[in-house]
Amino acid sequence: MRIEEDIKLDFKDVLIRPKRSTLKSRAEVDLEREYVFKHSHQSWRGIPIIAANMDHTGTSAMAKALTQHSLLTALSKFMTEKNWIDLKETTPSALNFVMISAGTQKEDLKSLENILKIFPIPFICLDVANGYSQIFLDIVKRTRELFPEKTILAGNVVTGEMTEELLISGADIVKIGIGPGSVCTTRKKTGVGYPQLSAIIECADAAHGLKGQVCSDGGCVVPGDLAKAFAAGADFVMLGGMLGGHDECEGELIEIEGKSYKRFYGMSSKEAMMKHRGGVAEYRSSEGKSVNLPHRGPVSETILDILGGLRSTCTYVGAQKLKELSKRTTFLRVTQQLNESFERYNNF
Repeated sequence: MRIEEDIKLDFKDVLIRPKRSTLKSRAEVDLEREYVFKHSHQSWRGIPIIAANMDHTGTSAMAKALTQHSLLTALSKFMTEKNWIDLKETTPSALNFVMISAGTQKEDLKSLENILKIFPIPFICLDVANGYSQIFLDIVKRTRELFPEKTILAGNVVTGEMTEELLISGADIVKIGIGPGSVCTTRKKTGVGYPQLSAIIECADAAHGLKGQVCSDGGCVVPGDLAKAFAAGADFVMLGGMLGGHDECEGELIEIEGKSYKRFYGMSSKEAMMKHRGGVAEYRSSEGKSVNLPHRGPVSETILDILGGLRSTCTYVGAQKLKELSKRTTFLRVTQQLNESFERYNNF
């Protein structure tokens, strides 16, 4: 046993220091980025925000909506062939902005092969809660062998050395985050985790040295958290809870005391495992929770709010392009983020 004494930081622990800027308007800020990926050698241009591959947010309807804003969607691995056909027929352009998801089960890889034979999807998302297992590294290597031209996003991990291992094994982008998600209870159940801001900083440094990229996954509650993630070195940011509860999300509307809600749960929750696996295996526990999110209507308004916040961040530090944000950022350690005097009152 050993203890690391240096302080690790989360989004709530810092603010971004403003700097002199020559930008006249938020409209001058370019949020699109262009990448050529390490192994696939494919190029992609767009706004590097990804809807999480949870069955609630990783839907074809979400992909259709986010494509209009040049954002990505990691589609749930529980998408049916009918869903894929509908997406191709109604919004063929969306196929350039989606990821097909898979885990480590044999049936996952088989499903991956079957779908990619039919649909020209450029991205593969290999997603497990614990990216530190040897079997996961083997899956990444096998997937790279099978699909050399596909861009692979793999995770989750939170340390530099494992980020490097995944990149060497064939990943193009490494997904960063253990336990920060809004419906994740991994830290509560296992005591394992890493403050998200420090995880991004350390993993981005490791990845960029190998010409790879990182994706921050989890922990964003408000648009300012996305700004901090990008400022810390994240190349992509994945969102679950911030995109939850919208029309494009899976789930029927629930009426409770005259108000509308949608069900939202972690993919390692008891509810998810009951739905997709028939129950929780005896050798494991649930590491997610279920909540009712207020119905929020179409997702476009939320996306515009997020993008507006990012543009505003860039004007505060003089970054005309999103890719300049990390170079122009100085983080300040703080003990308080917000004035919450009226948090108990309704917001209008």
